[in-house]
Amino acid sequence: MDRNQYFLLEEARIDTPRRIPTPDRITKLCIVKVSEAKRTYERAFFLANSYEDYVQKSQKLIGDGIITRTGLESARIEQFVVGAQFNFNFFYSPLNGELELLGIDTRRQTNLDGLLHMTADVQLEALKSMRTSNIEIGHLASTIRESFLEEVFKAGERMVEVCKHEYKPGIIGPFALQCAITEEDGEEELVVFDVSFRMPGSPGTRFTPYPSYLFRENISFGRRIAMEIKEAEKQKMMDAVTT
Repeated sequence: MDRNQYFLLEEARIDTPRRIPTPDRITKLCIVKVSEAKRTYERAFFLANSYEDYVQKSQKLIGDGIITRTGLESARIEQFVVGAQFNFNFFYSPLNGELELLGIDTRRQTNLDGLLHMTADVQLEALKSMRTSNIEIGHLASTIRESFLEEVFKAGERMVEVCKHEYKPGIIGPFALQCAITEEDGEEELVVFDVSFRMPGSPGTRFTPYPSYLFRENISFGRRIAMEIKEAEKQKMMDAVTT
C-alpha cells in the first residue's frame, strides 16, 4: 500500500469514506475522483450508483474531453458521504508540542453553488444542458458546535502522531483535515475525505473565533508561521521548524 494520505488516515484510525476497489462493485451511490484532462492537479468528480451508471457517465466525460482513460484507470471510488462539510485548519508547533485550531472554513464551488440555489424543478431543467462541476473558487469562514471540538482535536492529534512515526520529523506548521460531519441514530461522526499538508487556501480563517481563544486577537496563518520562526530563532531551535 502506498504511504499516502489514505494510508496515514488508516494508521491514525480516522474514519474515511469506504473505498470501492473496482467499478463493478458499485451497488450504491459513490463518488468517483478522477484527475482532469487539462488540469491534472485538479480532480473531476462524478457520481454513480451502479456499474452501468459509471460506464455511461465516464464515457461521456471522456468523449467531452473532461477526463482521460488513463486518468479513469487510476481514479479513486468512494462511498458517497452525505454530511455538513468543514475544513479544519490546524497548526502544529514542534517548539511546544501543541496542536492549535486556527480556523474553520467551508468551500464555495462553481458551478455547484449556483445549482444549489435553484429550486428542484429548475435544477432538473438546468441539468439537461449542463453538468455540475466542483471547482473551488472561494471559502466561507465557519464555526462548529463547541461540544464537537473534542472530536476535531482527536482527529488532528492522531494525524500529528502518525506523521511523526511515518515521516520524521512529522508535520511542521499548518495542515488541514477536510471532513464531512454525518449523523446516524442521533450520533454525529467525523469523516475525513482529504488531507491538505500545506498552507490553507482560505485567508478567512483569521475571522473565526479560534485564533483569539489562544492569542486574544485574530491571527492569520502567515503571521502564525512568522511567530513560530521568530520563537525558534530566539530559542536557537531553527532545526525544529525547518527541513
